[in-house]
Amino acid sequence: MISPLKRSWSPRGHTPTAHTSLDHHQRLNLFGALLLSPKMRRIQLSILSFQCSLRSEHTILFLSQLLRLLPGPIILLWDSHKIHISPKTQEFIGQHPRLQAYRFPTYAPELNPVEFVWTQISEYQAGFAPHNMSELCRRIRSAVARTRASKKRLAACLQASSLSWK
Repeated sequence: MISPLKRSWSPRGHTPTAHTSLDHHQRLNLFGALLLSPKMRRIQLSILSFQCSLRSEHTILFLSQLLRLLPGPIILLWDSHKIHISPKTQEFIGQHPRLQAYRFPTYAPELNPVEFVWTQISEYQAGFAPHNMSELCRRIRSAVARTRASKKRLAACLQASSLSWK
């Protein structure tokens, strides 16, 4: 996650800058899923974060988390990112009959409701320049908690997607 600069002020002719001591090689990557329960009409947000580049092993950890959290069948709708379609991930999905994976078309983020979750988190981060990784993690946790706590925000992510949810 990076902090987008939305609005700033500086004297005319001086480019605004935001200073941070974070190393640009440090990163915080998130897995996220909107969990829908059609019978109970309930929506939740599940997140798992890693401070490294994501690999298939991380995808499997996230899927394992979902298997622990949710009883019954799980239908995954996700993009064709290489960690989603890797042989390791596909083997894991094959070993767990509760998991059924379907892919969004390539280059169609507007169909993926979780992309709108990332937008909300990025908006919360706008103009924030963390000084270290723990400050960034705290800010992201706060943004996730804000989004997770609002059923209206989560429902808006579904509605913003071009998919039919009937």
